[in-house]
Amino acid sequence: MKVEIFSDVVCPWCYIGHTRFTRAAERYREQGGEVEVRLRPFQLAPDAESLGEPLSTWMERRFGGPDKVRELTGRVTGVAAESGLDLHMDRAVQANSFDAHRLILAATEQGRGERMARRLFRAYFSDGLDIGSRETLARLAAEEGVQVSLDGEDGAEETRAQLDRARELGISGVPLFLFEGKYAVSGAQPEDTLLAALREVASLTGQAPPDQGDTRSV
Repeated sequence: MKVEIFSDVVCPWCYIGHTRFTRAAERYREQGGEVEVRLRPFQLAPDAESLGEPLSTWMERRFGGPDKVRELTGRVTGVAAESGLDLHMDRAVQANSFDAHRLILAATEQGRGERMARRLFRAYFSDGLDIGSRETLARLAAEEGVQVSLDGEDGAEETRAQLDRARELGISGVPLFLFEGKYAVSGAQPEDTLLAALREVASLTGQAPPDQGDTRSV
């Protein structure tokens, strides 16, 4: 089964959604199913600048002061912890994610896309690294064994084309999981819900593993 995941590496709900889907896909494979994942770029803030500014400062301007930011970050940090993720959003550095998406594209072509995405999420939300910096991205790429050059325009045209496709599909929020190009599940859904979606789409498309079990509506 082909599953496209539209997400942004500066989106905490995408980090949670990726983590839950990865676990759901592992369970689905254990039941005899096959899943091919393709990561698709989306930018929540395409006009963001990579200036090394703390994310909290940017959020205070956008959402209305420190109290609102503490409320928002406290909620998502708590949900992330339930999935075993240790978010330190107080360390995060605001960044434009375009070059990070270029890196994921290059990593995907080398069979390391999902690993690269996970490393970028952790770098941004836990390690306080500036993923808007090409120097930082190059270092992270080397950690994951990905060969890439971000100084030129390598992958930029394809990344823009994929961003355009997301807009053409009417996607306005992420994460979004697109199964077989036509069945969509949006949001950082629980692991069991994502597993149920995998199994139901498999049933609808004649790809059901032997242990199909109960399903839920997609």
